[in-house]
Amino acid sequence: MPYEVDLAIRVENALDELPPEGRKVVMETIATALVRPGEWPQPGGWHAALVFGPRSWVCFTSFLDGIEVIDIGWAG
Repeated sequence: MPYEVDLAIRVENALDELPPEGRKVVMETIATALVRPGEWPQPGGWHAALVFGPRSWVCFTSFLDGIEVIDIGWAG
């Protein structure tokens, strides 16, 4: 089943400000979160989850068909 990723406006803006290496690292962390639906928070409501990569983190909520990334971080 294909899943969908939505990015909050602030996440889109933050990705635009990252250098190419940082954008790649964060997008890999988002992909990691996306392929682990068993670790998603309950869809709807105010619950969120964090996934950490080697040099980044992603905070996201979930809906039935995917996730919405609400915040990101990169240690560059």
